[in-house]
Amino acid sequence: MRCAVIRFVAFEDLGVWEPEIAAHGYAVRYLDVGVDDLAPAADADLTVVLGAPIDAGGATRYPVLSEVHDLVVSRLREGRPTVGVCLGAQIMALALGGAVERGEREVGFAPVSLAEAAHASPLRHLDGVPTLHWHRDIVTLPEGATSLASTDTTAHQAFSYGKSLAVQFHPEADPEAIERWLIGHSGDLESWGIDPRDLRAAALEHGDAAAVAGVLMIREYMRSLEPVGRGGWPGS
Repeated sequence: MRCAVIRFVAFEDLGVWEPEIAAHGYAVRYLDVGVDDLAPAADADLTVVLGAPIDAGGATRYPVLSEVHDLVVSRLREGRPTVGVCLGAQIMALALGGAVERGEREVGFAPVSLAEAAHASPLRHLDGVPTLHWHRDIVTLPEGATSLASTDTTAHQAFSYGKSLAVQFHPEADPEAIERWLIGHSGDLESWGIDPRDLRAAALEHGDAAAVAGVLMIREYMRSLEPVGRGGWPGS
């Protein structure tokens, strides 16, 4: 089975999720936006759309977003399992007819409040566990989607739609690699008035629990998927 990973920036990857996805028999292939042909993600058995420091509705400035949006629309219409993280979740919301708006910035480790439906979902493993947040935009819940989590400033931190899952925060992030995030976002952190030393300390304090919860979450999600194809990537 094939897992396509749409990646916008190198340091925002599958993190702690990658070994778990591979352990379930998926051949993982990264497709770098603006560099690689994204077509293989259209019919992959699972596609993950990762995060980036750009706006989901910013296709006039970053035209490649239109290609990603159309690909996600097609997958969701066809019921193909798709996971969106941060920007990926926002693209999923737009693809389903929802909206993305400016909210309050959330950067750092904090728990999410689970909706009742989430206690019977893979997100149950995140209950009470501080996980990494790194976003400002918020989504309106698309018709047919189920809200799974919230915080005081973000009503829909996660939602599901059929076999697909969207999370605004970062349960995939590997706290051992937090330095890549701090360097990659150094300009933003300075303009936001956020000290990277505080984030580094928070990753050290909460990272182990967040990593375990993230692995358990994606493990349960992978177990929920029935095989919809077979075989590795062409040429692999």
